[in-house]
Amino acid sequence: MPIGWRAAMTTALYGDQGFFVTGAGPTAHFRTSAHMPLLGAALLRLLDRLDAALGRPDPLQLVDVGAGRGELLGTLARLAPPALAARLRLTAVELAPRPDGLPEWVDWRPEPPERIVGLLLATEWLDNVPLDVAEPGPGAWRRVLVDPADGTESPGGPLDPAEAAWLDRWWPLPADQCPPDRVEIGLPRDLAWAEAVGSLHRGLALAVDYGHLRKARPRHGTLTGFRAGRQVGPVPDGSRDLTAHVAIDSVAAAGTAVAGQPYTLVEQHTALRALGVDGRRPALALASTDPAGYLRALAGASTAAELTDPAGLGGHWWLLQPVGVEPDPAGWFSAEPVAPAPGRGGR
Repeated sequence: MPIGWRAAMTTALYGDQGFFVTGAGPTAHFRTSAHMPLLGAALLRLLDRLDAALGRPDPLQLVDVGAGRGELLGTLARLAPPALAARLRLTAVELAPRPDGLPEWVDWRPEPPERIVGLLLATEWLDNVPLDVAEPGPGAWRRVLVDPADGTESPGGPLDPAEAAWLDRWWPLPADQCPPDRVEIGLPRDLAWAEAVGSLHRGLALAVDYGHLRKARPRHGTLTGFRAGRQVGPVPDGSRDLTAHVAIDSVAAAGTAVAGQPYTLVEQHTALRALGVDGRRPALALASTDPAGYLRALAGASTAAELTDPAGLGGHWWLLQPVGVEPDPAGWFSAEPVAPAPGRGGR
């Protein structure tokens, strides 16, 4: 029986037999920035800046929303210097069962803790928050329905007023161009990010994801599937990842409305280079004096180049939302912060 895409995605990704709940987890199907130790090293530099801004609290919390099987937290725990590690409290927020072998001092829970003091991470989480899809109908948008068994789509009824209002604001029809043939209603992601930001007492929320801005929304939507390292059709049967790009400016406005502070939005290649990630190849002379060191440096440069490639992972957005703490004088990334918009946001 056809249902809305949001309901279909919820069951396919997070139901009892959902893609993210059963099996080996996302790492068996694709690799993201969170799976690369070089990202962990860069995040530790950011965490050190935040730690200083917070006055070196004890404990300092690090919460990973959409933690997969805890890969990123494991990297950060291994790389943290002893003085920081002694104060660090790690929490994985994930609906999947706790994986075997995870250290007992990593907290595993389905919801973020309250009144976090520290860093809340959401790396490629928002793109998996289920949403509905709409297409133009006679005089108004109408919901797109999908058969969970085979992905066949059919037209549905009109949108709720809140969904229509979201589209009017964040995905408006262009006045001088052909209208999009389908859109993704990002309101659930705004609400999810606002709730995550609201769990912070003092600290920083960081979302890393691929997305788009209002001035350049895609005409054909972005909903797709991934399985076993390949892009496949978005069939909501639980056998594959289902993902859609994030309306990152809408999400940012929702978070800053809760926090009451400016957010910063930069692309990953800019953020990582500001945090010391360098994709330049090592000097060839090192190969003759330290062959093993040269190979390690070459591998690191290759990973850095992948993480900072603007046409790939480097094109991801980094959305930084401080709560109860000001960034250092240079800002988190030497980027101009965006002023909050009072009274406007996702909720």
